[in-house]
Amino acid sequence: MTGAVIQALWSHWRRNLLQLVALVAGLALATALWSGVQAINAEARSSYDAAASTLGEGEYDQLLPRSGETIEQSRYVALRRAGWQVSPVVEGRIGPPGDTVRLVGIEPLTAPQGLNPLQRQSESVGLDEFLGEPVIFAAPETAVKLRELIAARVIEDTSIAPGLALTDIGFAQAELGLVGTISRMVVLRAQSTGLSGLDMLAPELVRQPASGGSDVGRLTDSFHLNLTAFGLLSFAVGIFIVHGTISLAFEQRRAMIRTQRILGVPLPRLVVLLAAEILVIAVVSGAIGVGLGYMIAAALLPDVAATLRGLYGADVAGTLQLRPSWWISGLAISVLGASIAAGAALWRTASMPLLPRAQPRAMTLASDRTGRWLFAGAFVLLVSAASLSQWGQGLVMGFIMLGALLVGVALLLPLFLTAAVRLFRRAARRPLTQWFWADTQQQVPGMSLALMALLLASATNIGVTTMVSSFRATFVGFLDQRLAPELFVQLDDAAQGPSLERFVAPYTWEVLPIAFADTRLAGVPSELYGARVGQTYRDNWVLLDQDIDAWDDVAAGTGVVVSEQLARRANVWRGDKLFLPDGRDMQIVGVVADYGNPRGQAVVSETVFAALFPNMPPRRFGLRSDQTETLRTVLVEDFGLSEGNLIDQAAIKSFSLQVFERTFTVTGALNVLTLAVAGFAILMSLLTLADMRLPQLAPVWALGQTRRSLGWLELLRACVLAVLTACLALPLGLVLAWVLLAVVNVEAFGWRLPMFLFPSFYVAMIGFALVAAVLAAGWPALKLSRAAPADLLRVFASDR
Repeated sequence: MTGAVIQALWSHWRRNLLQLVALVAGLALATALWSGVQAINAEARSSYDAAASTLGEGEYDQLLPRSGETIEQSRYVALRRAGWQVSPVVEGRIGPPGDTVRLVGIEPLTAPQGLNPLQRQSESVGLDEFLGEPVIFAAPETAVKLRELIAARVIEDTSIAPGLALTDIGFAQAELGLVGTISRMVVLRAQSTGLSGLDMLAPELVRQPASGGSDVGRLTDSFHLNLTAFGLLSFAVGIFIVHGTISLAFEQRRAMIRTQRILGVPLPRLVVLLAAEILVIAVVSGAIGVGLGYMIAAALLPDVAATLRGLYGADVAGTLQLRPSWWISGLAISVLGASIAAGAALWRTASMPLLPRAQPRAMTLASDRTGRWLFAGAFVLLVSAASLSQWGQGLVMGFIMLGALLVGVALLLPLFLTAAVRLFRRAARRPLTQWFWADTQQQVPGMSLALMALLLASATNIGVTTMVSSFRATFVGFLDQRLAPELFVQLDDAAQGPSLERFVAPYTWEVLPIAFADTRLAGVPSELYGARVGQTYRDNWVLLDQDIDAWDDVAAGTGVVVSEQLARRANVWRGDKLFLPDGRDMQIVGVVADYGNPRGQAVVSETVFAALFPNMPPRRFGLRSDQTETLRTVLVEDFGLSEGNLIDQAAIKSFSLQVFERTFTVTGALNVLTLAVAGFAILMSLLTLADMRLPQLAPVWALGQTRRSLGWLELLRACVLAVLTACLALPLGLVLAWVLLAVVNVEAFGWRLPMFLFPSFYVAMIGFALVAAVLAAGWPALKLSRAAPADLLRVFASDR
């Protein structure tokens, strides 16, 4: 009996191959977008963990300079002589801007077992060979770059993170220009008892406890959470296709199921077989989706790697590996999505009476009862979203609020469309027009899921594009502010600073030394800058919040300006006190925007900075000049600087904008994919409903309307519903943009962006939605215009 039931159930799909294609394609697309995002995230996190494992970050305590970037090597020697078991590490970056390699030098005799490259080697290298000749260990793709940068033996080691190279500390110091200094020290677990404290031996060092994971991984959590949110949204859009297709298939098989039950098939067995059928389709679709996700991730990963490197300095492999974590999750979410989509249909089947009424049960979301449930659900979700916007905290709460907002408005869509169509119907006067609007109202339930998908995709495009465009407009203005000097000079030796200032005096009207040190302010990792306050800072640095004489206070050494990130993370604002590294407190007189920088920042006068860090004179200078080309020439020919030491503002701005554009490539690609999936949802809905539409269309044809005119009316109907959906998507997208800018962005990155409006894009977006609807409705309309008269006449036969 079971075999016969399976054959009967499967016969439906054989007769309705288009439905099967819609179901498989919907699940595969939903799974593809989700698994592609998860593949990117998994690859990035694997790179973070590999880097942390290679360098001991998160596994061992670290000794770091309390201020500045380096530690005198003599301090390491003193600690070793005092009995401290520590191992020195020196690190820096080599290579051209935007494509650098992180070179790390370790001391093999003292490095802990897991960090010693001699124990990770893929070729036989002895200690004497490692110390005697330049030997570098690196991942295969990094090794290719190194062979072009350094004259040394490069050994490929797949266990080392991408963008990272390990070598002997002496060789690294020479290559990085850090002879006599180190970057940090690794504290071994086994330490002798009775050791003198660090506050006595090395007061300029701070001990950072093992964090148990990758610091970079935590820093980039917001970026990966954004990607995950897009993956979930894309998955939700795809599930709309699946839900509509499964509901239609179950509805069409009600008579078959009733017949099987009358013939003696137990209801539990029938439900189990239906669930098994969905499970098999979900697994097959999930496998296809995982394959598509792999291709999507492989195409987007290079841009993601560039984004993470540009924003966070995190190196991520540019190639993709088939990791169980993401392809298993892809299969699992395919099964979960199919289960959610089929749950209601299975429940209706399990509770269906043996002898229901003879006519087919109308499947409509626009019924009064369903409408009440939709309104109630939308009301609860929208109230929840409003509540979270007022009292919710944290990035996760921000995304939950976004989800509640999007789903709540999506549930209102059928009610909105029905109300709008009723208004048009009441205004209609001609019989054909009245029939058109009445028929459109009847079609709203069958197309509502596909239109919800279009609503979500269009709103997301509007919201995210508004956010990105607002960010771009703000970022360009920010670059103009920060890159006001016409020329930047990087000195190889800080001792050249005073002579440089004297030399450029005849060619410049202002010289801006740029001195900074990495430190911690209010418990937040920050950069402290020493500024020579002049007209450039007063005219170009726009403060978000400030005292009247903010820059005068900074110049006088009595005030400090902090970045928005530092202000939000440390909860310090204008009027509060900020403690500097030497313990003195200084009043915050202004808050400045610092877009694109994940670290906090504070600006004091150059006099205060020099007192805090006397051994860190400026090596970079911004030069304000009206004769830039002449200044560049004399600096090279007369002062003796190389072209590599000179950078003009246009080059920096161009590079920064390139990083920015690549940052949002992934977001743009996901927007296009979600809109494409929504268009596919409309196509599948119209195709699967096409045969069911004949009883409504045949009488109109019989009354004199041609098949071609009916086809045009079908196309017009899809366009009208798409435009109405886009009209609701516009305000939803703008609210989404506000949430992203004012809530999610603040929680994720620490800054709030102003919101700009782009009317031309919104008109184009409505046009895109219209084009998607036309393309989706074109095929069904063409089929109707070419329908055989016999098919239309058959509607009036026998029981019709």
